[in-house]
Order: sequence, then C-alpha cells, then structure tokens
Amino acid sequence: MVRMKPLVTYFLAVGLTAVAVQEGVSAQMCTFDLLDKKDSQFCRGKLEIIYPELGDVGCTYIPACNQYRKLISNEWKSPTVRYRKANENKEYVLIMVDPDAPSRATPKYRFWRHWLVSNIKGADLKNGNLQGNVLSDYLRPTPPPKSGFHRYQFLIFEQPAHQTIALSLEESASPGSWEMESFVEKFELGVPVASTQFLTRNFKE
Repeated sequence: MVRMKPLVTYFLAVGLTAVAVQEGVSAQMCTFDLLDKKDSQFCRGKLEIIYPELGDVGCTYIPACNQYRKLISNEWKSPTVRYRKANENKEYVLIMVDPDAPSRATPKYRFWRHWLVSNIKGADLKNGNLQGNVLSDYLRPTPPPKSGFHRYQFLIFEQPAHQTIALSLEESASPGSWEMESFVEKFELGVPVASTQFLTRNFKE
C-alpha cells in the first residue's frame, strides 16, 4: 500500500471539498469576482488576507479596475494576515507561494516562495498583528507578461513545540523551484490549519 505524504493528502482532500461561493461581490464601482469552484476549493479555514482598499482578497480575482493589479504588484507592502481561530497558546508558520511560475501551463519553477514566517504567536495571528521569525521577506505578486493568471497561495501551519524552523543555504539562495512539500515534511508541519489564495495577472494586460 502506498502511503501518501500528509500535505499531498491535504491537497487531494481540498480538491474534493465543495465551498459555497457567491457571484460578483461589488465594492467601490468594481466587481470582485470570486474564484470558480475548482480554485475556490483551496480556501479553507477562513484565513483573511487584507490589502489596502481591497479588503480581504481571499478566494477572489484581483480586479483590473482602479489600478489594483498594479498597486498589488508595485506599491503595496505585505498584507494583513488574520486567522481568527488561532490558538493563543500555540505558534504558527505562514507560507506564501506561487505554484504557477512562470505560468500555470508550464510551472517549472513552482513553488516560487513569496513569504515565509515562523514562530508566529497565536494571539498575534488571531488579531492580524503578524510578527515572528521572517525566513523569506515578502515578495509582491508580479506575474510575468503574457503568463495568464497566477495563484498566490497562503497556508497556515501549526508549528510543533520547540521546533526550530530554518531554510537551508540552498533554499535561501533562490525563492524559485522551492520544494515546499519537503520543507513541510522535514519540520513535521503536517497539513495546513487554514489556506486561501487569490488570482491576479500582469497589470499591463
């Protein structure tokens, strides 16, 4: 019998879990389209990803209006990350990746690491006051021209007690082609307690 890795099992489970979505949530003359059924299944646990003006972008397409795609790629700093169900007595790890580098059709550089923070106190995560040990600085979403929509995925893991999380020298050298599943397995992070994603594309298109 083949034994699957916990993270692989998680992603398979996500693919089988239906998530109810509403069509076309509007604000400030923009239409914020929610992800289709397939992509929305990644969104679990009510993890909030909050950017200026946009609010919580979890499970949505970033709209082209008001130059939002340009702002998220060129100007805005890291979003507020809030997980209201966080246990105040535990610590967490945040991972942000692009699995579609350089494109969803040919993702030969997946997972492109955009943000990695360990030792996040549950109370801080619960209140959206993200502090911890930054292992990879936040990289803005910058899909290459003519590469279509990219998924930007956020995953929250419970950090095992007394576990020291670190990147290897090889991992630190480049954010591209990161073996995220091996990293998760190495530090016994298990499956995410919450996950979400948004989709955006190059703002010039």
